[in-house]
Amino acid sequence: MIMLSETSAFAECQLPEGGPGYTIGPIAPMPITSLAPWPGETETLRARLGGFPQPGEVIALGDLRLVWAGRDTAFAFGALPPVDLQGCCAHCDQSDGWAGLRIEGAGAEAFLARRLPFDLRKLPVPGSARSVLGHVPVLVVRLDRDRFELWGWRSMAASLLHELDP
Repeated sequence: MIMLSETSAFAECQLPEGGPGYTIGPIAPMPITSLAPWPGETETLRARLGGFPQPGEVIALGDLRLVWAGRDTAFAFGALPPVDLQGCCAHCDQSDGWAGLRIEGAGAEAFLARRLPFDLRKLPVPGSARSVLGHVPVLVVRLDRDRFELWGWRSMAASLLHELDP
């Protein structure tokens, strides 16, 4: 029998070394679930989970992080609590479809500001935005002033790295 093991999308890629005041590193694979409330069910979903992000918002609920990921959509990073989501939202495991990079340090904002087509200074802490990095669609998550996560489609991991190459 073949035994499969979980690997990073960047396992066979050459990661950029970082630069003055910032480092770049892969984020270990983790459970990611997309959540999209049915029309009129956002409040029900919010009550069951303990929160649901508004546009650009990131909500920490213990080990679970809810990140706004687009219109009426959030990504849950971490294991979902054992709550009944039937009848209030569409939910789908996205864990294998996304690859994340962590960019952190005092120079992280300046490094990313030269590559993203929006003003990072206006991204709240914590906060999220959908954007493009070169030609790669990304979810940008700002965790604090000098710490960011970039999430892109796993199939475009090498292209994501290429766009970050200084």
